[in-house]
Amino acid sequence: MKKLIILVSLILTSFQITDLFANDFVNAIENAHQKEKFLSNKVVQFDFHLEFGGKERMNSKVTLKTDSGKGIFEQKDGTKIQYFNDEVYCSPEIENTKRVRFNAYTWSYFFLFPYKLSDSGTKWSEFEATELDSKKYNSKKLSFESGTGDAPDDWYIVYSDKDDKLLKIGAYIVTAGKTKEEAEKDPHAIEYSDFTVIDGVPIATSWTFWGWTKEEGLTKKLGKAKITNVKFLDLKEEYFIPPKSFKKVLN
Repeated sequence: MKKLIILVSLILTSFQITDLFANDFVNAIENAHQKEKFLSNKVVQFDFHLEFGGKERMNSKVTLKTDSGKGIFEQKDGTKIQYFNDEVYCSPEIENTKRVRFNAYTWSYFFLFPYKLSDSGTKWSEFEATELDSKKYNSKKLSFESGTGDAPDDWYIVYSDKDDKLLKIGAYIVTAGKTKEEAEKDPHAIEYSDFTVIDGVPIATSWTFWGWTKEEGLTKKLGKAKITNVKFLDLKEEYFIPPKSFKKVLN
């Protein structure tokens, strides 16, 4: 019994140490990204241009609540995609809604990523590889509790700069429309660069998407995105209410 108590004590201590290091890791990133200052603003708006495989995928004016609860993508063709907490809506002109939920949540999440690391449902664990393409980073693995968000089986390997502590790279899997096992055969990564300070908050204005493996790091370049015209706004809640004519997207 005494040995069992000691073993349990050691396990609990191990978990506490891991949690402590994870908290330090997350806090350092949040401080570097000025999370408190970011959240002191109600709304952030920016122009978003996304390309994959040399083809334009998104060209939108994006308006997001900084607490991530609501967002609007106004496409260059005049159509809109909106998310309202866990509900997603789109203009009736959008006939193919297959990727609407994915687009609504994925690109907003990538923009808000540095401010989402300590959200309810996040779980952190050690990740032994701290070197990526010959550069050393601080790194941890982020996963999610069951029932968290649209894709709780997704995971991320978060790399932060050892000097400025900014989140520079996030390797990830996308389980939308596939199993976790299938997604893990083709992990990707997003690289954040060209940081610009907007009202005291550093914002990555360039994103690069890569293939990624634990052994090789960043592999093939897959796509890119540009963030421009970033500004903080004070908009009323009514701005985010979807028009009655919009379609509700269930999957």
